[in-house]
Amino acid sequence: MRTSLLRSLGKGLGLCAEATSSRVAQQTMPAVAAMSTSASDSEPTSKAAHYAAALGGVLAGIFGASCVATASEAADGLHAPHYPWGHEGILDSYDHAAIRRGHKVYQQVCAACHSMQYLHWRQLVGVCYTEEEAKALAAETEVEDGPNDEGEMFTREGRLFDAFPSPYANEQAARYANGGAYPPDLTLISGGRHNGQNYIFSLLTGYRDPPAGISVREGLYYNPYFPGGAIAMPKMLVDGGVEYEDGTPASASQQAKDITTFLAWSCYPYQDEMRVMGIKACLMISILIGFAAYSKRLRWAPIKSQRIVMDVVN
Repeated sequence: MRTSLLRSLGKGLGLCAEATSSRVAQQTMPAVAAMSTSASDSEPTSKAAHYAAALGGVLAGIFGASCVATASEAADGLHAPHYPWGHEGILDSYDHAAIRRGHKVYQQVCAACHSMQYLHWRQLVGVCYTEEEAKALAAETEVEDGPNDEGEMFTREGRLFDAFPSPYANEQAARYANGGAYPPDLTLISGGRHNGQNYIFSLLTGYRDPPAGISVREGLYYNPYFPGGAIAMPKMLVDGGVEYEDGTPASASQQAKDITTFLAWSCYPYQDEMRVMGIKACLMISILIGFAAYSKRLRWAPIKSQRIVMDVVN
């Protein structure tokens, strides 16, 4: 009796569940259909939104990169363009007339603030001056030497083995005379600066008035090629500031070119000799390779052309 009641109750509950599920399915089918219809209708709109978002991201990236580049230029200085220097090629050599003119520019313009303590008068002999001319230039300077027999320092004329004189006794004196800025030594500056020669030439010829919105404090000068854009060195090269012995027009750009060539030579004074040595070494290696190939062919040709016959019968 109880078993039959439980069975009938279970069947009733199952029928109720089936009816409820069928009703829910009938009620949700129109909603699902409506959702699919709305999704299909909004698909073109979503694609357009995606394309617009991608375009906005690209534009934002370009704008951000330009802002970063502008900030980098302001902090690190404007990148100097490349100039066709006549001594950059493998088979090219220094323009020794330009080195002589550049040394004159250094003596009359740059030597008042910048030192070249790693360059000696003897290195100019055979490059841009004769030995007598170099001795005369060295004799115009005074060098502190000593001690003498009495234990005292004394001053004498410069000689070929002396280094170029420094304008200041020490770094503190240099900073005091230049408002806190320290003029760097120029002997190796061409190799110690990124894009050395192009940077030096651009820096010397790049002085201009600051653009709108940029202010430079007193004692500094605007130069976009210098890191930060403000440099303590004023524009030193002007047209006619130096009189060349060979009659070359001493324009500001010509002086900048000559002093840049001189500084490039002071950084690599043996570049021409090393290139000549390298060319000779390449020629000798080529000749030796030819002899080695001929010797190898001569020695191995009989061995490679031998014919070995094996008599397996006897």
